[in-house]
Amino acid sequence: MQFNEMPFEDAVPVDGYGPNMFRVGGKVYEGAVLICGEQVIPWGGYADTEALLEIRERVDFVIIGTGAEMTHLPKEFRVPMDEAGLGLEHMATPTAARTYNVLASEGRRVAVALLPV
Repeated sequence: MQFNEMPFEDAVPVDGYGPNMFRVGGKVYEGAVLICGEQVIPWGGYADTEALLEIRERVDFVIIGTGAEMTHLPKEFRVPMDEAGLGLEHMATPTAARTYNVLASEGRRVAVALLPV
């Protein structure tokens, strides 16, 4: 099987993850992160709706990595996003990271907010 490197023109890829950490664009970040374009910022988890609302004009939707397992998004988190018209897709963090990488490499207007595994 041949593997092809994915190009990232206006985004940074999620290179890896581990307990309470992510490697994004070759740098290590501890805790939850929000990645939008070339920007990687600490994310306060479900209590931090403001960080996602600030990027809503720059993306078509946000992928939410819910940790090691896929879980439902809390209503207190989901409702403000719905009211602002920000689309969310939630899945387990490993799947969210892979999905984000594929979509970002295609040049899609997507962000990812990841809770650690």
